[in-house]
Amino acid sequence: MNRFLLTSLLLLLSIAAFACPACEKQQPELLRGVSHGAGPQSNWDYVIVWAAVLIVLATLFYTIKWLVKPGEKSEEHIKRTVLEF
Repeated sequence: MNRFLLTSLLLLLSIAAFACPACEKQQPELLRGVSHGAGPQSNWDYVIVWAAVLIVLATLFYTIKWLVKPGEKSEEHIKRTVLEF
């Protein structure tokens, strides 16, 4: 039953993700058929999106890096109070 619900949900989300014909005409070649709306209004929109992508990727990298190997070795570090509690 759970697989059926999950499959149904994913199918509905994938159908909703495709752009409608009216939106496809407004999108540039790169985004045609992928997103809804008027599309980027200038080249600055691409710069903003790529800057956000770089920030997210850097955040993801450092999050995983510091979760796997935190590097804190001091016995007086605040995490020791939590671990010893």
